[in-house]
Amino acid sequence: MNDLHQRIAASFNAQGLMTTLGARLVLVQDGEVHIELPFSRHLTQQQGFVHAGAITSIVDNACGYAALTKSLPGCEVVTAEFKTNFMRPAVGERFLAVGRVQNAGRMLTVCTGEVRAFAGAGPDYKVVALMQATMVSVPGGA
Repeated sequence: MNDLHQRIAASFNAQGLMTTLGARLVLVQDGEVHIELPFSRHLTQQQGFVHAGAITSIVDNACGYAALTKSLPGCEVVTAEFKTNFMRPAVGERFLAVGRVQNAGRMLTVCTGEVRAFAGAGPDYKVVALMQATMVSVPGGA
């Protein structure tokens, strides 16, 4: 595990919400982060789909941590705004949120994200949500 991955993993592991959801950090690279969420009936809404709140949470985090890969040491990031489009119901055995930096400035970082639903162990997926987010660099953290 390199320094960048350690920095992101330390912050991710400090988040109670990600633990509560059962999400895990699966990829960290410069400008891109992947977070996986297994299906759980505890995360569903009344129709049996994974709740939009859980889907939004993992893609917001993927975008935020992608932005953090571009920020200076000693800075953290917080979400300033996001927009999420839900493309189809969140049905699958597991979900992968992919956050990517589109433009990193000194204070603001614009990211895009998507959530992919996988029905089985294979590589085929359907995109269930898209996000555009703006992250703000703030002092703090390690």
